[in-house]
Order: sequence, then C-alpha cells, then structure tokens
Amino acid sequence: MKGILYVVTGPSGVGKSTIIREVLKRFDNLVFSVSYTTRPKRPGEENGTDYFFVDQRTFMKLKDRGEFLEWAQVHGYYYGTSKSQVEGALRQGNHVLLDVDVQGAIKIMELYPDAVFIFIAPPTFSDLKNRLMLRQTESEKSLQRRLEDARWELSQAYKFEYLIVNRELTSSIKGLESIVVAEQLKISRMREFLGQITP
Repeated sequence: MKGILYVVTGPSGVGKSTIIREVLKRFDNLVFSVSYTTRPKRPGEENGTDYFFVDQRTFMKLKDRGEFLEWAQVHGYYYGTSKSQVEGALRQGNHVLLDVDVQGAIKIMELYPDAVFIFIAPPTFSDLKNRLMLRQTESEKSLQRRLEDARWELSQAYKFEYLIVNRELTSSIKGLESIVVAEQLKISRMREFLGQITP
C-alpha cells in the first residue's frame, strides 16, 4: 500500500516544528522529509535533521536539475523539498510528513491532490508577533518581513483541509496526531486491504 503525504504549513513562528517533532515520535511508519534551505542555521538545529543547509549556488543547481518537488523563496531565503526523498518513501509504504511554507504547500496541492493539507495558525496575530520576538533570531527588518508574509499566509488558510489553532502545545500535538490516524483509517485509503479480506 502506498503511503500518505501529510503537508503541514503555517506562518513562521507558529510552532510547526515543535508540533511535528512530537508527532513523529508517536508513529513508526511516519517519516519526516528534510527540506533544503539557504537560510543560516539557528541555534540547536542540525544539518540533515532539521534542514539540509546549502549555499544559494548549490540550491540553484538542485533546482535546475529538477530535484525539488516544490521550491519557494520565503523571507529572502530559498526552501525546497526533495522529490526523490518524498516519492521513494511513499513507494515504500511509509507515510511522509512535510513542513513547508504556504507557497510550497499550495504548489504541492496541484501535484498531490490526495495529500492531506494541514494549516497551523496562531490564536491571534499579536501572539504570532510575540513568538517571533521571543525567538530572538530576527533583526527588526526580518521580523517585519515575516509579519508581512504572515498576513498573506493566514489569508490562505481557507484552502486547506484541516486547521489547528496552536493555543496550547499538548492539544495541538493531539490534533495533528488525530489527523494522521483518521486519514489512515479512511475507507478510500483502505480499498486495497478490503479487497484482500473480502471472500
């Protein structure tokens, strides 16, 4: 049986990475697709685990060779999802979870209409601003750019199947976990199994 592609998105600073990290611990057959980026590494991030950190020249070579499922320029940096990594894992029957920006998620909707699209939103815009400021990883100019981008990103939430409002981490983790389980139990995804057990 082919795996399910879960695409998680939302504005920068909403808590996607933290929620995803916790949900991945709960499923043996759910793998994280590590994206490529040209942005600098933040404290605590590891190359090959959080992102593949590459320079712009390397990123452009990968893009020109068609190695990205999707790519986008966000907040002045490039981000891309490895096509071979995602498709290989799905063919092996693994479920794949992507953490992508909103632009990338919308592009993936066209390529994988059967994927599961989840938008994570802050409780309020001021909560998002406070979270970004608390990270202390942004200059004032970068912070303003992220907030401007977030306004547009939040306006796109209606295009997604699921919405998780990250008011409280534990309930947001449970929300994403519930979506992962529910999607695997849909009859439309279990037809192959039903065909095997029907006499």
